[in-house]
Order: sequence, then structure tokens, then C-alpha cells
Amino acid sequence: MRLLTARLLDSREILPGQWLMRWEAPWLASTALPGQFVHVRMPEWAGMLLRRPYRLNTFDRIAGELTLHVRVAGRGSAWLTQLRPGESVEMLGPLGRGFEVDPRSRHLLLIAGGAGISGVRALADTAVAEGRQVTILFGAARASEVYPASLLPDEVEYLVATQDGSLGHHGDVTELVGTYEAWADQAFAAGPPGLLAALARIAAGRDARLGVARLGRKRGANPDPLGSPGARRKSWLQVALQQTMGCAVGACLGCVVTGVQGPQRVCREGPVFAAAEIDWEAAG
Repeated sequence: MRLLTARLLDSREILPGQWLMRWEAPWLASTALPGQFVHVRMPEWAGMLLRRPYRLNTFDRIAGELTLHVRVAGRGSAWLTQLRPGESVEMLGPLGRGFEVDPRSRHLLLIAGGAGISGVRALADTAVAEGRQVTILFGAARASEVYPASLLPDEVEYLVATQDGSLGHHGDVTELVGTYEAWADQAFAAGPPGLLAALARIAAGRDARLGVARLGRKRGANPDPLGSPGARRKSWLQVALQQTMGCAVGACLGCVVTGVQGPQRVCREGPVFAAAEIDWEAAG
């Protein structure tokens, strides 16, 4: 983790109120992992004292560049999208724990809703580069809010669900998961809390639906503790949470969510968790 200056290379509106911003930030790009985020400093003269967290949408280690997918939701994000190429901001990062992909996994299912696509977008790039097969399921309210297929790798299979039926499947994106739950070695998701909670319920019943038997542990073997990299790799579903963060280093406790073993800081223990780590009922 470092505090560095990132220079804006270009910025464009890819969806109404959503911007793709490309930055020159060699050290950040070279050390980033899918699922991590950066903390961006806002202008103090405008009264915006807190930094804003943004997921690392994509990163190019060779070019030393990264992109942020910014949805305008307040003064901070509005200010950021008004910057012009050549201007710079301070970024702290990369921060948090990213996705844990099992080396044996060949088929990855990525699920996203709305601007949550930024939570899994970098994973699509790295998975394709490693020779894995990737399917992305994307949910939106209407066709005008669907993430452009042109911004995804050509190798990715991309399916869309819209709630009004204006594009792709008519209904929730969760209704597409059943077709792929046997195919996918692992699943990774990002989006609104309601979507993640619904996916967690699907994942909890997957073994029973597929007839997967749970055998006893070998004598003397120690199980991977919940929250460890090993346990997350063995979880079929990992989720990338999005929370308001004051410090992004675990000190302020402003991003705490309820886990099954107690409070979890999204900025430190996350933002990626195994779905089974979160108490979804308490999370609302």
C-alpha cells in the first residue's frame, strides 16, 4: 500500500451517470489484484474531507495504467468525473483482500448488478489471461443501463437480464445462475446487497441440488479457518462488498459488516469475502 499521485489519461461516459476513467499509476497497476480498491483524495477546499473508495476496475501491469468505473452519486464522484486529462489526484492503495481463485478452477462464473460490474471486471481479464473459461451474468433495470459488451474481453461469454425485459432475459439475474451452477468451479459476485444475499442463498443450497457429498476430514487434518485464503478458495461463492469507508485501513470501523463470527471490516478483512462468512440476515 502506498500514497501515490495518479494522472488522468482519459475519461468517458459509458452509461448515463457512469464514467470509465483511465489513470497512469505504474506502481498501483503493477501490484494490484482483482477485487482490491483504492482510496481517492477529494479536494479539501470543497469541504470534502474524506477520501472515496473506488474498486480497481481494470489494471495493465505493462502499461502502468488502471481504470476506475465511477458512478455519479454525490459531490465527490461528480467532482472526479469533471477532471480533465492531465490532471492528477492522490490515490492510496491497492487496499483490501482480493479474490481467491483456486489454481484448479477452469470455469469461473462472474455475476454483477449495475455498477457492481467494477467489482469483478478485473477478474475477467486475469482469468482469461490464465486460460480459464469465463461467463459473466449481468443484471440491470433496463437496456439503457446494461454494461457495454465491447468493454469486455472477446473470450468472455456475456449474458444479460433486465427487469423490464428490454434486453436479454426478462427478470432478475439470479434466475440465470441455475444454468451455470454445475458448470462453474467457482463463482464471484458484486452488486447491491439484495443481489448478494440472494446469491448467498443459492450457493448455500447448491451442494444439495447437485448431489454433492460432504466427506469427513482425513484424520489429523486441520480445516482452513473461516476467512483464511484456503477457506475462501474452497467456497463456491465469493462476494465483493461495497461500503462507505472513512480511513480504509481498519482504524475507524466505519465499514463494519456483521459476519457469522463477529464484526468484519470491509476495508481489511474484505472487500472480498466467502459468502458463508457474512450474516446475511443481520446485514439486511
